[in-house]
Amino acid sequence: MKLAIASDHAGFPLKRDLIPWLAEEMDLTIEDMGTSSSDSVDYPDFAGDLCRHLLEGKAERGILICNSGIGMSMSANRYPGIRAALCLFPGMAFYARHHNNANVLILGGGIIAPFLAREITTVFLREEFDGGRHSRRTGKIESLSQTDFR
Repeated sequence: MKLAIASDHAGFPLKRDLIPWLAEEMDLTIEDMGTSSSDSVDYPDFAGDLCRHLLEGKAERGILICNSGIGMSMSANRYPGIRAALCLFPGMAFYARHHNNANVLILGGGIIAPFLAREITTVFLREEFDGGRHSRRTGKIESLSQTDFR
C-alpha cells in the first residue's frame, strides 16, 4: 500500500516517529508530504496537498497530524472524496474504516502518545470497508458536497 503522510509543526515530532515504523514494521511505501521541521506552518496547506494527492490516485490512504487533530480534520473534510477521521482510540479507527470507509486518518500529535498512535494506525491500515448499508451512507455524505445550502 502507498501511504501519504503530512503534518504541521506541532504534528512533526509524531510524524517523524511514525515514518520509520510505517516503512519498516508495516512494510508500506511512504510519501512524506511535509513539513520537515518544527518551524511554524499553516496546517490547511499540508492537508490540501495530501488530499489532492489522494484524489489524484497517487496514494491509497493518508495520515495527517497536527496538535489536536481538529484543524487537519476540518481542512481535509472540505475536499469531496476525502473521508477524514480524527481517531483517538483504536476502536474509532475500526469504525472509521468499517462503517465510513475513511481514507485519511487524523492524529493529534499533542494529545496521543506514539505507542497509541501506532495502535490506531495499525487498525486504520488493516481494516476494510464493510460496504452494504454503509455504502448508502457514505454516498449520502458525498452528495452533501454537491448541495447548495445557500
